[in-house]
Amino acid sequence: MKLLAAFDKFKESMTAEQACAIAASTAQDTLGPDCQIETVPLTDGGEGFCPILTNAASGRIERHVVTGPLGTTLESPLGWVSFDELPGPALQYFGNASGQLAVIEMASVAGLEQVPTTERNPRHTTTRGVGELMLLAAEKGAGAILLGIGGSATSDLGLGALEALGIQFPQTEMITPHKWSEVEAITGFIKRPLPPIFIACDVDNPLLGARGAAAIYGPQKGLPKEAIEDFDKQSSHLSSLLCQHFGQDLSLRDIPGSGAAGGIGFGLKAACGAEFISGFDLVQSWLDLEMQVAISDLILTGEGCFDQSSLSGKGPYALLELAEKSGTPVCILPGSVGTGTLARLQVRYPGTQVFPISPAGCSLEEALLNGPSNLARSVDHALKKLQSG
Repeated sequence: MKLLAAFDKFKESMTAEQACAIAASTAQDTLGPDCQIETVPLTDGGEGFCPILTNAASGRIERHVVTGPLGTTLESPLGWVSFDELPGPALQYFGNASGQLAVIEMASVAGLEQVPTTERNPRHTTTRGVGELMLLAAEKGAGAILLGIGGSATSDLGLGALEALGIQFPQTEMITPHKWSEVEAITGFIKRPLPPIFIACDVDNPLLGARGAAAIYGPQKGLPKEAIEDFDKQSSHLSSLLCQHFGQDLSLRDIPGSGAAGGIGFGLKAACGAEFISGFDLVQSWLDLEMQVAISDLILTGEGCFDQSSLSGKGPYALLELAEKSGTPVCILPGSVGTGTLARLQVRYPGTQVFPISPAGCSLEEALLNGPSNLARSVDHALKKLQSG
């Protein structure tokens, strides 16, 4: 029997790599030494993006001290991957780029997990550290930069990153949204030539309006609902100044994805010509998921919360789509299941086995703390149940 363990992260409990390792170890104990087990950690561009992709391509990871979202310093990974190590399907996303690809993970340098819950407020967070890593990558000779933008704590249009790259905002220092009212002009240009920049993104929101960065993602980053309208107006003003400075049309703000991660994609596209690419499609090609699924007899997958957003075609749900082609059964082991999600899942994929790992009635704190042991117990239970028919 060949089993594939392909898990996404269980936020604040287990990384994708940890979940895969726990599932694989438990499955080996349960099924015996004759079972062949492969692990493929999943990522959506957020936490784990850099190590998962870098390690899968036999790259190397450096760690650098940069500016964190609150202006203090932190240590963040910078991955290096040779284009020669990428599978053909993944290479198509990078055009004619060659040499070394620098992999940057926004979640580790400007992510929500770097900001205590009581201090979350996008008016006071910055993407400066992202720009510092990009500049470092360029100085080290990167042939291209790949940026995963999931899990961000910021909504600064990428102005903090641009400031680190050389853009200036007169009368301000360490630009953050609460200083935007002071900005009447943007000056300066990028310090040095940058290689092509590719942004892994699966969000199609525009920058402004009812589906924009502030309205949709601001509240989860700590922006009060009553402040959304004013924040959106200020975003409109600053984005207009940025477009004017770089000779870009204002329609750039309407491009799908420009509102992702607080608008950093918009800022980098306006100033640096960054290109959006589908995050999950890239990851699927990079990890050769379709082949891994096709040659497996059973797939174990899961994530922290399997809810309506999981049904958008990414992560564990995308494995179901791939598995349908090869007829490979899939067992989902999530931390929790959202209301109505199972019903919708069974309509599309009837018979799919789902085993929530958190015991009924346990608190969120208990579920997060005991995630690893709950996953091991649930994998053992699920496999024994599947064996017994």
